[in-house]
Amino acid sequence: LLVEPLRQVPEYEYGFRELYESDVSYGKILDAVASFVETLRSVDHPYLQHLGGDAGALTVGAEAGLALFQGKAGCAQCHSGELLADGELHALGVPENPAIFREPLRHITFRRFFRAFGVGGYVTMREDPGLFALTFDEADRGKFRTPSLLEVARTAPYMHNGTFESLEDVVRFYNRGGGDIVDGDRTLKPLGLTDGEIVSIVAFLASLGSTEVPVEAPPLPAY
Repeated sequence: LLVEPLRQVPEYEYGFRELYESDVSYGKILDAVASFVETLRSVDHPYLQHLGGDAGALTVGAEAGLALFQGKAGCAQCHSGELLADGELHALGVPENPAIFREPLRHITFRRFFRAFGVGGYVTMREDPGLFALTFDEADRGKFRTPSLLEVARTAPYMHNGTFESLEDVVRFYNRGGGDIVDGDRTLKPLGLTDGEIVSIVAFLASLGSTEVPVEAPPLPAY
């Protein structure tokens, strides 16, 4: 539904023709957003300083969280490397977000998206099939790509569908061993973390953000 509202704004119509020599389209909207996203950098955050040898970069709580992240909690099994993401796809049994079906625009978008990919049963579908929508392989149902954790404290809500409001909610989900998975091997197992350990992991995750750079938003044209 995004394209038609933008095409009703002359400034966007003109801008897309100037930049892309084409009308407003979904693909060009993605190109424009991606161009902005490419300007964003996560640099000089406490964790990076810690890796660089600054012994005081992390708080005591964040240091404890890092030890759990790499050890008992097992987060580093998937959240590894410079981006703290393995780039792989995993099925974790993340619960569906009921807001998607309560809010008309999100509900319409959900159905239209899977119709475009040719997923059967999209009219009554109540759960996101994940990678299955691309491969049609039942082994891929419910799989989603591991995201980077850089700047994660600024990117609520969490998971592919925004079903968790806070990082603590996410860590508690993992601590329970993830959600229900109908078929296939369970990726996660209960972690046995205490409330204090959960707080420490959240403190570490908060250290993955750099100083916020002010962004001056351009004035929006009237709609």
